[in-house]
Amino acid sequence: MALKFLFLLGVIFLLPQLLLAQDAALIEAAKKEGGRLVVYGSLDSDTADAIKTAFHKKTGLTMDYWRASSTKVMDRALSEHRAGRPLFDVLINNANPMQIMFKEGILAKYDSLSAKEFAKDVIDPNLGPRYRNVIVGVIYNKNVIKPADAPRSLEDLVNPRYAGKVVMPDPTQHTTTTQWLASLHKLMGQKQAEKFIRDLGATKPFLVESYIPAAERVITGETPIAIAFVRYVFLYGQKGAPVDYVRLGKMLGDGHHVALSSKAAHPNAGKAFIDYFLDTESMRLMANLGGEFVNRKGIYPPVPDADKIQFVEMLDLDKNAYEEKRKEYSKIFLR
Repeated sequence: MALKFLFLLGVIFLLPQLLLAQDAALIEAAKKEGGRLVVYGSLDSDTADAIKTAFHKKTGLTMDYWRASSTKVMDRALSEHRAGRPLFDVLINNANPMQIMFKEGILAKYDSLSAKEFAKDVIDPNLGPRYRNVIVGVIYNKNVIKPADAPRSLEDLVNPRYAGKVVMPDPTQHTTTTQWLASLHKLMGQKQAEKFIRDLGATKPFLVESYIPAAERVITGETPIAIAFVRYVFLYGQKGAPVDYVRLGKMLGDGHHVALSSKAAHPNAGKAFIDYFLDTESMRLMANLGGEFVNRKGIYPPVPDADKIQFVEMLDLDKNAYEEKRKEYSKIFLR
């Protein structure tokens, strides 16, 4: 027992030195590759720019970032891979598209030492830590709908009093919304979820391309209630928008991963970036600048009651399941 304790104590003291040694070796190798890397991702550009600046300051390496929706990131990565000309070194995206791309051979497994500070239950054996949870909930404009009159549950959204007041991404086009609807049974049970989806479609919610335009309509008051990301309460609230969210308790969301390209032109720079990205400094930037629900221990976003939200991960859907759901939701929401 004493020997085991001494071993663990030694590991605790040695880990920082191991991290520093690995960082130095990777950074030196990365500089020999050209000192730069290319990242594709769905992480907000403002947050990515802050991480880019901090990463360059710490390592001297330059990160070029292309940002798009999770669907477009996957489509571009797939197209480049199939053409035999992948231009990215690292991908940052939703768990489900990342799993699809890993199975396609686009991504490589990389065990970062920075992953040690994540709980075991958020670490995927192939993709590493689920570094953040992007939580989908119900947000609303407090100037148009007083908090006392706001919905109290998801089921409230189909109440006639909210008819014409709800906006959401089109589930036949937006993969995360498709996934969210398909996962509602985790919160409600199968029969209740199926009924809710039919009832929601019958209310004819205003459909948009993604969560950002949904939030923008809430901010302007055009459509005062939206199915959107909870973190928008902080993100747009900082700019003076009168936005709050419904405290649902359990909320569905999507995990996100960062991973190395299997054909990275700058593999060492890619690994150095992943190490930094998963470390404390980067995670704090994400939480404090973007309101992100990161999974590194002890870090919370400045969103009211963030620590009370019970995250429930959405289902993984393969290509066939997505297509089936899109056809099903087309009949419900586009008729």
